[in-house]
Amino acid sequence: MPKTSARLLSLLSLLQARRDWPGGLLAERLDVSPRTVRRDVDRLRELGYPIRAFKGPDGGYRLDAGAQLPPLLFDDEQAVAIAVALRLASVSGADIQEGAVRALNTMRQVMPSRLRRRIDSLEVTAVEQPTTRPDCPVDSTVLTAIGAAVHAHDGLCFDYASATADTDAPPRRVEPHHLVTWNRRWYLVGWDLDRDDWRTFRVDRISPRTPTGPRFTPRQLPTADVATFITGRFRGSTDTPAWPCVGEVILDLPATVVAAYTRDGLVEGLGPDRCKLVQGSWSWAGLAAALGRFDADIEVIGPAELKAAFAGLARRYASASG
Repeated sequence: MPKTSARLLSLLSLLQARRDWPGGLLAERLDVSPRTVRRDVDRLRELGYPIRAFKGPDGGYRLDAGAQLPPLLFDDEQAVAIAVALRLASVSGADIQEGAVRALNTMRQVMPSRLRRRIDSLEVTAVEQPTTRPDCPVDSTVLTAIGAAVHAHDGLCFDYASATADTDAPPRRVEPHHLVTWNRRWYLVGWDLDRDDWRTFRVDRISPRTPTGPRFTPRQLPTADVATFITGRFRGSTDTPAWPCVGEVILDLPATVVAAYTRDGLVEGLGPDRCKLVQGSWSWAGLAAALGRFDADIEVIGPAELKAAFAGLARRYASASG
């Protein structure tokens, strides 16, 4: 039989791994008697772990959420995953950098030396993608307030500091459905009750009002999932996730070369040094400029709008060169 301290840790690890544990199965996994399991459960309760016993043919134990956070038990892989996530908090878009640093330092203090060395040797430098957009950190209290409303299906009333809206505009009344992050910014996806349509709101511009609105029955998104919906909105299409401008060209480059520099285009090989590319963009001029970066001969298959965009860019480039 293992020592009591080691056995308690093993019991706690098992209770965290699944919701319900029959008492007999716990005794079998720990190689002890059911009576010993009961005593060990009482010891864990004295340490602050809210373990509840349930009755029935397979009566056993369940680790419930408590009012306070007792010591947690993580295996090596979980500890490494948490440490990496905390180090990447600076590029999450949420204003939690200071809390993440303190949490990581707290974890390091209670880690065994072998695991601490493993974490310290994993140097992660979070480098933000260069952008001309100003940094817009989101208050963590606003995030949690919106997240709670989404979870409980409670309506939200908030002031929205839109770049184009009147500062004296009335508050927005929204049925919140999803809280998403896109390119380091947080957005609320919801049904706007006053505009009778789906809308996306930047969370850094939201100032929630209290109390929350009435509870509602969630509506069905116009797309299969929220990822498809938000992708379509940022591509400029309110109905479908497709790009508003899609063209097809033939490039005098191998398909492997073009595919390496195309995020969501469709590449088809036509030979050793030729391929067909179907690509989308927000505008025809933008699509023509993006295709021109391959620095290869281009044959436009269609549509006519893409050919016109190439002609327009050719005139501008010729004028700029002369």
